[in-house]
Amino acid sequence: MDLSLFLEGFANSLTLTNLGFGLLGAILGTMVGILPGIGPALAIALLFPVTYGLEPQSALIMFCAIYYGAMFGGSTTSILLNTPGESGSVMTAIEGNRMAKTGKAGAALATAAIGSFVAGSIGTGILAFAAPAIADLGLRMTPPDFFALMILAFVTVSSLLGKSISRGLLSLTLGVVIGMVGTDPNSGAPRLSFDLPEAMEGFQTVIVIVSLFAVAEALYIALSGRLEAGKVNKLIGSARMTKAEWGRSWKPWLRGTAVGFPLGVLPAGGSEIPTFLSYTWEKRLSKNKGEFGKGAIEGVAGPEAANNANASGALVPLLALGIPTSGTAAVMLAAFDQFRINAGPMLFVDEPLLVWTLVASLFIANFLLLIINLPLIKMWIQILRVPGPYLFAGILVFAMIGAYSIKYSTFDLLVAIGIGVLGVALRRFGYPITPLIIGAILGPMAEIQFRRSMQLSQGDTSILLSTPFTWATYTLMIIALAWPWIWKFLKPLIVVKEKTRRK
Repeated sequence: MDLSLFLEGFANSLTLTNLGFGLLGAILGTMVGILPGIGPALAIALLFPVTYGLEPQSALIMFCAIYYGAMFGGSTTSILLNTPGESGSVMTAIEGNRMAKTGKAGAALATAAIGSFVAGSIGTGILAFAAPAIADLGLRMTPPDFFALMILAFVTVSSLLGKSISRGLLSLTLGVVIGMVGTDPNSGAPRLSFDLPEAMEGFQTVIVIVSLFAVAEALYIALSGRLEAGKVNKLIGSARMTKAEWGRSWKPWLRGTAVGFPLGVLPAGGSEIPTFLSYTWEKRLSKNKGEFGKGAIEGVAGPEAANNANASGALVPLLALGIPTSGTAAVMLAAFDQFRINAGPMLFVDEPLLVWTLVASLFIANFLLLIINLPLIKMWIQILRVPGPYLFAGILVFAMIGAYSIKYSTFDLLVAIGIGVLGVALRRFGYPITPLIIGAILGPMAEIQFRRSMQLSQGDTSILLSTPFTWATYTLMIIALAWPWIWKFLKPLIVVKEKTRRK
């Protein structure tokens, strides 16, 4: 890390404009995290059309603050309503809601917020040191290396999400097909455009993302009849912890960070896996195993820390290599593309002030989130009283206006509706959405790296396995594909060993 550049970026992030956008993003992120069914990806996607006129720096600071804020806010809904605001808060709901029902909602909210702050701060610190080093490595990577990395992202995201590998791969394939619509980058020949002049330019990434996260989500929730608000548990007193609760929480915060950050760097598909692993780890290590399932504070502290550390980790490959490892990271990559900024190894060379201002603003946003979450928790709870029909109707209208306003094209509006209906069908039949997003964004990029590799080798496909990095990457890919069968074999052995140990 270049300390002088970091300090310059920190000073730049403290300007009134950047502080204002950071605070706005923190507030919006907390709101979308609290509201059930709305996550950071949807919020950022909805804001794409209205940020075209902003300075790239201000918009990206706001988007990153939304990302962090949603990690904070998601725990509130999980604890008080037993309805996770976003996917990373699913595990928090198990113990957090039990604590709320027994009158310990304040302690649960406090350990979630402070754990998020601790994990976010540590994760952002590691990001500041790790991203430049990985970017330097990226500058030495060859096209076959990048192609292998993208294939690894395709396979791991597809195999680790959803109910089966086949469903994940099918969703990924649909995304790649959507990304290929337009003209061939080499020959200029139309492909998958069906002689429609409007389709020759391809589908706007923003429209695809808005359709899948906003249009599809609103329609699916309406069709599934999940618009009715649940019962909100009361918060008695303020969000605070006793000395004993602090003692039981600080180790899970650190362990959750240790689990969440590296799995954010890897293409594991999001925060579901690290939060599950953190919960399982805490349950195994806890001296109060009997409390799990009844309101164990460790079961809130660990997963919430893992959730936020995972968000920090996902920004490492995004900034350093231009590779998204989750759905929200893919949306963030589209945000960089919107401003014609190439996230990847050259980002630290071409836009040093931008990237270090962004990193510094993450520290500030993390601190702002702690300030606006704990003291104002009773105010945030009121957001849960927003009627579902009004909320999702507003999201749907805003999404359609945004899709139309990009080029004022009726064709774009029809594309948004069509992809939104596709998203509803995928959700209805249990197909994951994240592989589709990754495929639509990374598909064209993988094609470019493949073509470059073939040009370098004059058509010899052996170049795809020509470096130690490619061998290591494809080995990881095989392990990811085989993992469900490996786990199926190992799980009975682990259960038997655990029963033997207890005896």
